[in-house]
Amino acid sequence: MLFGSIQLFILTLLAIAVFAVQVVAFVDAVRRPASAYTAEGKLTKNLWLIILGVAAVIGLLGLPPARLTSISFLNLIAVAPAIIYWADVRPRLQPYGTGGRRPRGPQGGW
Repeated sequence: MLFGSIQLFILTLLAIAVFAVQVVAFVDAVRRPASAYTAEGKLTKNLWLIILGVAAVIGLLGLPPARLTSISFLNLIAVAPAIIYWADVRPRLQPYGTGGRRPRGPQGGW
């Protein structure tokens, strides 16, 4: 039974890592300006937020103690939008910054 415990531990770590990737992708998408998405020819910001949000909810449902095979399978599928965001969308949006205010004028002090 030691093998079963190790296997469950590894699967738990993987599920937590997948969920973390999904949440961080969602938070990053929230921080990017909406105009950057359309300027780069990607789906709109709202659509990406819906896709990543649904994926994160599915990832949350797939965390242990969920034992249903269908939820684990859905979790595997739900990581795809986060991977697409990280590999394709985010690199194109990075030059636009996070949409927050940047300091203006000289920086530094005496």
